[in-house]
Amino acid sequence: MILIKTQRDTLLQPLQSVSGIVERRHTLPILSNVLLERKAGCLTFLATDIEIQVTTAMTDAGEGNDGATTVGARKLQDILRLLPENAEVSLALEEHKLVVKSGKIRFSLQTLAANDFPRMTISEGETRELNVTQGDFKKLLAKTQFSMAAQDVRYYLNGLLLLLEGKELRAVATDGHRLAYACMAISEEHPRQEAILPRKTVLELNRLLMDNDEPLNICFTANQVRFTFGSIVLVSKLIDGKFPDYQRVVPASLQHHLIFDRQVLMQSMVRAAILTNEKFRGVRIVIGNNSLRIVVANAEQEEAQEEMEVAYQGDELDIGFNVSYLLDVLNNIHTPNVQWSFNDASSSALISIPDDNSFKYVVMPMRI
Repeated sequence: MILIKTQRDTLLQPLQSVSGIVERRHTLPILSNVLLERKAGCLTFLATDIEIQVTTAMTDAGEGNDGATTVGARKLQDILRLLPENAEVSLALEEHKLVVKSGKIRFSLQTLAANDFPRMTISEGETRELNVTQGDFKKLLAKTQFSMAAQDVRYYLNGLLLLLEGKELRAVATDGHRLAYACMAISEEHPRQEAILPRKTVLELNRLLMDNDEPLNICFTANQVRFTFGSIVLVSKLIDGKFPDYQRVVPASLQHHLIFDRQVLMQSMVRAAILTNEKFRGVRIVIGNNSLRIVVANAEQEEAQEEMEVAYQGDELDIGFNVSYLLDVLNNIHTPNVQWSFNDASSSALISIPDDNSFKYVVMPMRI
């Protein structure tokens, strides 16, 4: 029974959209599969890891018969990816196997029953929706996601806070050593709504969203959030926890402010990072009268130093920072200039965009 007969790319694109969340090894074998379901000329692709579910559909699926099955997502994707471009491909169900044919190429893949595939239960009850563009939301994530923790025991740090309030949508992420805050204006007034997105959800959204003005609908429920864009629907559970009060972390009054060419500063940091090792990523920032020196030394007694002119008058300051934390922020904001504000060598520094309150990055100093 043929499910679909079409061009390779027509199948590959929706499959790639859903298979990003599929783990190669899973305690439940069926979670390594993608659900393929054809009904009334529409072929639906669905993948889940129980925490996140991604669905997309081909509304005009051409010739084929109604039916459903599940098959290894990565395996099917790899096969399609390695077929010749513009090749015609057919997917057919034959005796509990999915047969992939293209010209003289034939693969017979093991399947598991579609009825056994777990689907996330969509929360019912009160919802709150907003509409933004994919590009604006993608930029909001890009400015903050690098500050998420990866495997912190404080589970609420392994994600990103979305805060909807008034006519503003804010994103905040922190791993305890640095904090990134960004906000964007929205057209309608909303009551306060907080949601902590899991790390994997944020990374998947960043992969799937397009940097354009196409619409993105975000729907919040008590313990889930749903993102609808293009032909994709992504549903994610939320992290249950209390996110730290970011407003207490952002320094209120800072004495010294330096403005840099972002590209120049970033290239200097990249050069300095060459002599740091993977475990100890420290660089020293030495600020004196009208000068800033970046100094790094390692266990092999190698040393690098770079100096640039800055508008600074005052006591000399010698501050240590993790160079990776500095490069993360410089790589993810795309303005010509950045502002660096600080008080002394023992307190946190603030990196921001001159004359723009929509982005703040707080980074703690380190002992060197």
